[in-house]
Amino acid sequence: MIYINILVTGGAGYIGSILVRLLLERGYRVTVLDRLFFGKDSLKDVLDQIRLIKDDIRWFDPNILRNIDTVFDLAALSNDPIGELDPSKTYDINYRGRVRVANLSKKHGVKRYVLASTCSVYGFQQNVLNENSSVNPLTTYAKANYRAEREVLPLADKNITVTVLRQATVYGFSYRMRFDLAVNGMVKSLYKYGRIKIMKDGTQWRPFVHVKDTSNAFITVAESDKELVNGEIFNVGSNEQNIQIYNLAKLIAEACNQEFRYEWYGFPDNRSYRVDFTKIREKLNYRVKYGIGDGAREVWNALENGLVDPDDIKTITVKWYKHLLEMQKTIHEIEINGKIL
Repeated sequence: MIYINILVTGGAGYIGSILVRLLLERGYRVTVLDRLFFGKDSLKDVLDQIRLIKDDIRWFDPNILRNIDTVFDLAALSNDPIGELDPSKTYDINYRGRVRVANLSKKHGVKRYVLASTCSVYGFQQNVLNENSSVNPLTTYAKANYRAEREVLPLADKNITVTVLRQATVYGFSYRMRFDLAVNGMVKSLYKYGRIKIMKDGTQWRPFVHVKDTSNAFITVAESDKELVNGEIFNVGSNEQNIQIYNLAKLIAEACNQEFRYEWYGFPDNRSYRVDFTKIREKLNYRVKYGIGDGAREVWNALENGLVDPDDIKTITVKWYKHLLEMQKTIHEIEINGKIL
């Protein structure tokens, strides 16, 4: 095949580390741009097959875009709680940083740019929502993603194909594991405590997609005819995986062959939305391969077999960022006091 050079920002992350491997399997040449806040262990077995650049989308040297054909822009502070840690930084990275990547991609002759967005932009709505529905972003994370969408899409022209992928809530085992995602977190809770913690009031709707399936959506877009994807938004997931949170917990217990025991936590979630994924299925012939039960069993087995540590602080992204901020504060205090590390 003709080798195509692909840059994956955030390529060491939860989705990125899966996407990178799928690209390598298909014969692509892969460059990863990642700040490596979580280290590079998620890529350790493929480091000799990729070009890894430790840098930030807000200030990386644009010259790395030379000879890059496609950019998958996944780098971001990755969910709602993290987005609220420092809203100004969330906008700086998830909005301004990615708009910078898109503009520089166009300037340096990149042929395709794909933005990783989120179905969270729909916020709270009663109807089943498609790409033409109104949005209602409620959190800093969702608002930053939507602002990025609005600024990158107008860049689309005959020279660069620009596509936005609004991903459902992702689940499944990854090399940079996360337990701050609904399915994964429920499996961990069931594994550790014998019961599932459910955010009140359990009636909220959410769409889901396996990490391998959402990764394949990026590849599908890259390999589709330009006319089908240029300037387009696609919801990524499947209609069958829209589910209410209480029913999700029951499904997970059944999939893991465990008694369904649960406890409530938190305040009623103000996010609830069902999403229509017809467009990507009909226009790009995209199909998911995994269901929620598959992903739940996958995570359960990973825990049972010791492939992931349920107590690893890095698996809860907001806790790890807080840890890094505290470490940074400590180092700063040491420097101020003139002490030697």
